[in-house]
Amino acid sequence: MTQTATDSAAAQQNALLRAAIWMIGAILSFSAMAIAGREAGLTLDTFEIMMYRSLVGVLVVAGAITLMRRWHLVSSERLTQHGLRNMAHFTGQNLWFYAVSVIPLAQVFALEFTSPIWVILLAPLFLGEKLTRMRALAVALGFVGILIVARPSPQTFNIGLACAAGSAVFFALTNIATKRLTRSESIWSIMFWLTAMQLVLGIVFAGWDMDIALPDAQSLPYLLVIGCAGLSAHFCITNALSLAPAALVVPIDFARLPFIALLAWLIYGESVEIWLFVGAALILIGNFINIVSSRQQ
Repeated sequence: MTQTATDSAAAQQNALLRAAIWMIGAILSFSAMAIAGREAGLTLDTFEIMMYRSLVGVLVVAGAITLMRRWHLVSSERLTQHGLRNMAHFTGQNLWFYAVSVIPLAQVFALEFTSPIWVILLAPLFLGEKLTRMRALAVALGFVGILIVARPSPQTFNIGLACAAGSAVFFALTNIATKRLTRSESIWSIMFWLTAMQLVLGIVFAGWDMDIALPDAQSLPYLLVIGCAGLSAHFCITNALSLAPAALVVPIDFARLPFIALLAWLIYGESVEIWLFVGAALILIGNFINIVSSRQQ
């Protein structure tokens, strides 16, 4: 092996290691947000949580844009597209915060992982992408996984499971809208309007009854964790994807499931059945098939 090939292989290994480290950061961030969301939900409703989360987000994003002198990259030309995207994300995030407060955290994460499956189904409608045989197989495996995780029946199905599954659909719509926006908008513009618009939505829906609860000494730290962890999670994933292929990054993200299951067992005494991991494995395989087939096109 030549020195150039050796250096190239070493650089690739280094990039993969750095991507794995970034994904560990994402896993920690998502897990922290789930636990903080459950704790904050003891005194605040989901609209109030979203309002305070967005307030933290606006301050952090605006501060970063100012420090890095990137305000010229924040455009107001496509506010309608931003608005539709952010309403989808606002809805999905509210459903997600409600779900983490009423059902086992591992179930929430397992159902959240179906979001790429919904992207496959919705992309032909919104992005004009084809639904190939391999993608159809990925969808089929994903939905079998959903049935195993949720096991819908009059005895086991509840509103929390419906909210967790619904959040995945709205996150898929968010991802599709984001993909369209990235064709013409900078990440700074997308992040600024995300936090700013969701702050307005949070104020409107939290204040519809003219009674917005103020954070107390107990809930304030959790709100700060939610606001910062939400931003850091997406920042970590973006950096990981810039260093390694999605086919390698996405399987690492699925380590969130056993990790949150362990935390939920230690903190809340939540038990996890083997069927949850069986269903999650099928969802993972479906996502992996979609990634591989997309790379081969």
